[in-house]
Amino acid sequence: MTWSSGLAGLAVGLSIAMVTAPVGVSGAVFLLPVQLSVLGVPSPSVTPTNLLFNVVAGPGALLRYHRAGLLHDALTRRLVTGTLPGVVIGAVVRVFAVPGADVFRLLVAALLLPLGLWIVARCIRPARRPSAAEPSPRTVTGLALAVGVLGGIYGIGGGSVLGPVLVGRGMPVARVAPAALASTFATSVAGAAAFVLLSLTVSSDIAPDWYLGLACGLGGLFGGYLGARLQRRVPETALRVLLGTLATLLGALYAVQSLR
Repeated sequence: MTWSSGLAGLAVGLSIAMVTAPVGVSGAVFLLPVQLSVLGVPSPSVTPTNLLFNVVAGPGALLRYHRAGLLHDALTRRLVTGTLPGVVIGAVVRVFAVPGADVFRLLVAALLLPLGLWIVARCIRPARRPSAAEPSPRTVTGLALAVGVLGGIYGIGGGSVLGPVLVGRGMPVARVAPAALASTFATSVAGAAAFVLLSLTVSSDIAPDWYLGLACGLGGLFGGYLGARLQRRVPETALRVLLGTLATLLGALYAVQSLR
């Protein structure tokens, strides 16, 4: 991997994180196609490289949210409490009974595509009746557990699913984003540790691309901090449109991948 690839990874990580951090979506889900198509990362190394990006980039946005006092919230504790055991369960399922990846992608696409379009439509033409009530604490924890299981099986950032669902249920983006990023960071640390341990027991090369992962993560570290800092200056409606657009793009990406 050359220095030019490292600079490209740094720029890509910074740009993606600066856009996604304000709405609580991990940039790793959008970094994946760039790794495969532009930077030439081989398929087995993509997932651990994405996790490495989350681990390095995550503290940037989380530090800013912590300074703003937005991480001291019961929602953050519920999401982290649910996602961490979910990752462990997902790792066990990954070993003994892995469902088809195409089925998973179709399910995520079926969830995020209409949800993202609905969030954008609600911003363009607000509903006359009041928004739906926020989900109960038990529902939030159960949802986080389910997303954590998926994260353990497929190596995705939970915030990319949790964020749009919770915002679609009526919760403000400014409250959801820090909690969603905290859960993504926690699951990524656990997932990265699992890959390190797994690499010691199998003969195949499943190690991340350390150079590229660190370069992208360093860019994401600064981009995430800047994005989190800009959040308070952006109106709630604009944040909802951005989140809905990202959810729609992610759903479309998964749909295309599953249909290939």
